[in-house]
Amino acid sequence: MKKNKENREEKVEETLEESEITKLKKEVEHYKNEYYRAYADMQNLRKIVEKDHKEAIKYRAEGFIEDLLPILDGFHMALGAKVTTDEMKAFLTGFEFIYRNLVTVLENNGVSELSPQVGDMFDPVTMQALETKEDPAFKENQIIEVKVKGYKLHHHLVRPSIVVVCGKEKKEENPAPEMDA
Repeated sequence: MKKNKENREEKVEETLEESEITKLKKEVEHYKNEYYRAYADMQNLRKIVEKDHKEAIKYRAEGFIEDLLPILDGFHMALGAKVTTDEMKAFLTGFEFIYRNLVTVLENNGVSELSPQVGDMFDPVTMQALETKEDPAFKENQIIEVKVKGYKLHHHLVRPSIVVVCGKEKKEENPAPEMDA
């Protein structure tokens, strides 16, 4: 009987050890999975941060470029002026040289000029219509006049081109009734 009792105790002990081992194995497996999950999350986060950092570097000059646009507009106006004197011609030659150098530097840093032409179709993604005018020489949504050139920095639109578009002027269909005082 004593042997029987000892055998039972040994079996209970073995069963407890086996269940403890099984429990510990499950716990190890759980923490191992948690580790892999955390590791994968960190790798994903690292990739996202790297991508965001690259984007930030790529577009870091956007605010500076926005500040330069009025200067470029001034150059466009100056270079579009009619030459009336030799002195003015010399100034415009210097302006053109400075303008070309500035544009080259901007292009080397990812800035591109959006230069729609008269007669092109209106593109709402890269253009802003300042007004619409009726003109029988143009089709609807064709550009009649370019007021200001647009600019992109890599793939970001810094400023849309501002244009005048051919379209029908809206007429008031139901004018408001006149009120007698």
